[in-house]
Amino acid sequence: MNAVKIVAQGAGGKRTRLADVLPLEAPFVLQIFPAYVCNFRCNFCIFSVEEKKRGFISDKKLMDFEMYKRSIDEMTRFKNKIKVLRFAGMGEPLLHPQITEMIAYATEKQVAEKTEIITNASLLDHETSDRLAAAGLSRLLLSIEGVTPEKYQKISQAKMDFDKFLENIRYCFEHRGKMHIHAKIVNIALDGPEEEEKFYQMFDQISDSMGIENVMPLYPCVDFKEVLKGQDLSMTQYGVPVSKVTVCPQPFYTTQINPDGKVVPCYSIVYPEIMGDCTNESIYEIWHGEKFRKFRLKMLEGSKISCEACRKCEVMEHRLFPEDDLSGEAERLKKVYQNKMIE
Repeated sequence: MNAVKIVAQGAGGKRTRLADVLPLEAPFVLQIFPAYVCNFRCNFCIFSVEEKKRGFISDKKLMDFEMYKRSIDEMTRFKNKIKVLRFAGMGEPLLHPQITEMIAYATEKQVAEKTEIITNASLLDHETSDRLAAAGLSRLLLSIEGVTPEKYQKISQAKMDFDKFLENIRYCFEHRGKMHIHAKIVNIALDGPEEEEKFYQMFDQISDSMGIENVMPLYPCVDFKEVLKGQDLSMTQYGVPVSKVTVCPQPFYTTQINPDGKVVPCYSIVYPEIMGDCTNESIYEIWHGEKFRKFRLKMLEGSKISCEACRKCEVMEHRLFPEDDLSGEAERLKKVYQNKMIE
């Protein structure tokens, strides 16, 4: 076997114990949400639901390239590099016409230790693969929705030339340069152990690592009773036992810039608050700003108590890693965040 199987952790590997390093001068993960459009309609995703029923996501479908460049320029102000600059969100990043230029600009400015894209890979032709590698992309995460064309049709509502799809991934792998390719598939796209083994065999020679993730009831607009059909929910998306979350850790280590420039403190699609707007504010100053500081303090009071959107949110419960759990450190961290944050 060539590709490494990833079990009970995300594609990023071993994590730092978050409580030991707070407050962070720069986010561990800064997520760029470049395109609120998708060519798939996966049954576990918000794109399976008509737009008016999803709630507010973004005022724009595609991120403005000039606004993006200004934001990257502002990221050079962080004393520490961002660990991961991730191009993902509610949509398909490769649908942004300037996605490879975005990667190249971030590489040129050296704002992050790693850059990565999460993609359904349906648009990953030879030219796009070459351009991503040339742009300096560190990691390409492929979201696979089945091991047969029929399963792809059922899950994503998209017809595709499956053989061509796999050939394009093989080309990308063979021409990846320093880029790491991780293939991941959702458990509901696999019918039993035989298909699990087929997935591993299929991607063993055309990826560097691979793993199976659990579909979780993350979005309130999706009918997960129909999607999951009684599936055991005792394990998180990444295969770690589910535990109760009293302090959401996301605002302490990550943030996201949406296509319209709005900055949100987590990956919930029901935003608890908007932290700022990169069309007229600096991402550096937003991260270190008073609004973000007060929001983090609110989380330390207990997110399920202090924030209505957070009380209804199940994202962190189904994605928590033990290293990110701040519940035992809340009282100590309150004193830290009651003081002025790092300049």
